[in-house]
Amino acid sequence: MGFRKKVITILDFLADFTNTVFMKSKIISASPDVMGGTPVFMGTRVPVQTLLDYLEGGESIDDFLEGFPTVTREQVIAFLEEAREQIVASVK
Repeated sequence: MGFRKKVITILDFLADFTNTVFMKSKIISASPDVMGGTPVFMGTRVPVQTLLDYLEGGESIDDFLEGFPTVTREQVIAFLEEAREQIVASVK
């Protein structure tokens, strides 16, 4: 499997976790009143999927933050750290 394919597979995995595990965290929220229940970064209207789309497209975290200033670097890093922990735990 090529590098790009592995990255896309990992990003798909993260998208699945966004809809399950992360919903219990303080990183992501979902409410029918905000973006129709789409998982968003807490306190924003920015879908988490948008970050994953940026990363999949080869964009940097800085590019994402520039486009979505209501999301903090700390939120993005916390999301990615939680994702890493969930991925590692799922393969043990």
